Amino acid sequence: MSDVIRIFVEKRDGFNVEAKHVLWDIRHNLRMMSVTDLRYIVRYDIEGLSREEFDKAKGIVLSEPNADMIYEETLPVEDGWRVFAMEYLPGQYDQRGDSAEQCVQLLTQGERCKVLTARVICLKGDITDDDQKKIEEYLINPVESRLASLDKPETLDMETPVPENVKRVEGFITWNDDEMAEYFGSMGFAMTLSDLKFCRDYFRDTEHRDPSVTELRVIDTYWSDHCRHTTFLTRLSEIEIEKAALGNVIEDALKEYYATRDEVYGKDTKRIVSLMDMALMGMKSLKKKGMIPDLDESEEINACSIEVPVTIDGKTEKWLVQFKNETHNHPTEIEPFGGAATCLGGAIRDPLSGRAYVYQAMRVTGSGDPTTPFDKTMHGKLPSRKITTGAAQGYSSYGNQIGLATGQVVELYDKGYVAKRMEIGAVIGASPKENVIREVPTPDDVIVLLGGRTGRDGCGGATGSSKAHTESSIETCGAEVQKGNPPTERKIQRLFRNPNVAKLIKRCNDFGAGGVCVAIGELADGLTVDLDKVTKKYDGLDGTELAISESQERMAVVLDKNDVDKFIEYAADENLEATAVAVVTENPRLTMNWRGDTIVDLSREFLNTNGVTQVAKAYIAAPKAEDCYREACPEELEGLPFEEALTKNMGRLNVCSQIGLCERFDASIGAATVIMPFGGKTQLTPQEAMAAKIPLPTMLPQ
Repeated sequence: MSDVIRIFVEKRDGFNVEAKHVLWDIRHNLRMMSVTDLRYIVRYDIEGLSREEFDKAKGIVLSEPNADMIYEETLPVEDGWRVFAMEYLPGQYDQRGDSAEQCVQLLTQGERCKVLTARVICLKGDITDDDQKKIEEYLINPVESRLASLDKPETLDMETPVPENVKRVEGFITWNDDEMAEYFGSMGFAMTLSDLKFCRDYFRDTEHRDPSVTELRVIDTYWSDHCRHTTFLTRLSEIEIEKAALGNVIEDALKEYYATRDEVYGKDTKRIVSLMDMALMGMKSLKKKGMIPDLDESEEINACSIEVPVTIDGKTEKWLVQFKNETHNHPTEIEPFGGAATCLGGAIRDPLSGRAYVYQAMRVTGSGDPTTPFDKTMHGKLPSRKITTGAAQGYSSYGNQIGLATGQVVELYDKGYVAKRMEIGAVIGASPKENVIREVPTPDDVIVLLGGRTGRDGCGGATGSSKAHTESSIETCGAEVQKGNPPTERKIQRLFRNPNVAKLIKRCNDFGAGGVCVAIGELADGLTVDLDKVTKKYDGLDGTELAISESQERMAVVLDKNDVDKFIEYAADENLEATAVAVVTENPRLTMNWRGDTIVDLSREFLNTNGVTQVAKAYIAAPKAEDCYREACPEELEGLPFEEALTKNMGRLNVCSQIGLCERFDASIGAATVIMPFGGKTQLTPQEAMAAKIPLPTMLPQ
């Protein structure tokens, strides 16, 4: 007999908002008006609770009696209804299940039980098998989910075969170019074939051995565009500007760049010309002239940081203010909720690793037309509506859970975003400067892994964001999208806000891109990492997965060996796991051990080459005066009378109200534009508006 207890939780009529939303979505976007009713039920399978403990938990943790109906073991379904269930893929993080486990443990004060969740959909109407399959394919994103069995399992234990030892790529250093090309094509690397050949030459001439699979994956991660900006660091061997009326403007700008470059580096510089150099040249010029004295510089690779005076209770202190923006275009495109959620988590993690508390966020996104019918969706892409609504839900869910106000939310609609979604999150954080200790790690310092555990979600995220994608990416890149866990990141925020904790940290890095190999690997030149000590969400992960799996909610901190126990105690007070996993060494090599085998042993000098510098020629098309967007009239408004054009313009996606989007986000209202009864407008603070008794519906947040 199974020890698993099954419970179904369904919202009562009036509370069943999600069921009504999904029904509307199916009827209007799939155009299946034959679906007349829909039920949306959350299913919990629970193992490890006594009957008494379960009876206590079902009405406190798993449901709200005033809003939910509960069915035990069997879901009552009338004849004529079609039923299917959806669940996360094995290895994908299930926040609902994880939260349920934690809450039940708090309730019982016993061992942690196991909880698996699924969403059950019941459909009523004149629905064929083909109709049901179409609905399933619409609701289930294969990147993260799958159809779930309707039968109750005997046990919730995952079958986790013991992973094999990490293999060596035998013969690698002897392969000719054709053999290298064949291997390159089979591995899905983000690095180029030239990079792989460079690796062959390094292992042949310097290491005198074949590499392990893990070493090649680690190198691929280190040299990815996401971690090392290889596209922006591509050497521009030739720059040609189109000859045209406005081409002189670009030519003058290029001449100014070259002149400033000579001023900053000297005319005999060997530095390459690249997009990154162009982007930074203005700042470097200002710095050389002493015009940005408030810039905070350090060897830590975190967010942009400036020093500002802050007056608190009449006392002026030095604070560090940190800024960061994160783009998650590809992850959001293939898994909207998780991609957008970790866009915000990714923006937060950089100031956070700089020991700053993040106070506010903003979001700018670009989408295709979400009103496009489902059957007009570009092949290999999710529908624009599914992307834009799922992304808004993911970003707002993460921000609202972590307690971060998103002050500006705006979405741009253009057909150019159909092929590639734009998802940008930006944050600002700050901390007293005295709390941020930045020291150079010394031999015998210890690296502690803090926060969430390692899972398969997030494996290859950095490389996944750095390689070209095809119409099959949605089916093959699921593991690259992390599943956010905002409560854990919030705990880290609270921990780092404690000055006693912050001052113990010599250096810190986040696990957002590259996982262990980059987060720990960037902290010091010489490191020995024990992958057996890395905490896991579940068994069955091999050494390569442990080395490259990334997440927003983990930090690597460098501590003096005498401060490790004290730091772990502080972390435990915030209900955070902290484990010593690595040691700083004198030898400038990155070494990783797993199950008694050294699976990574790379020289720092080689890693720091960042691979083969890419070379490209640039051709810049001159702008055309008639393309000036300030002068352009939208195509659908051409030739219309003013009043008709004004009315139609107000209904355009890029002009009409986005209140439905904005209301998803916790936001602080700053100055408001107040529409006056006589048609004028003025600027008032919320306090002034309330004092004047201006009704809130007329206050429009800017």
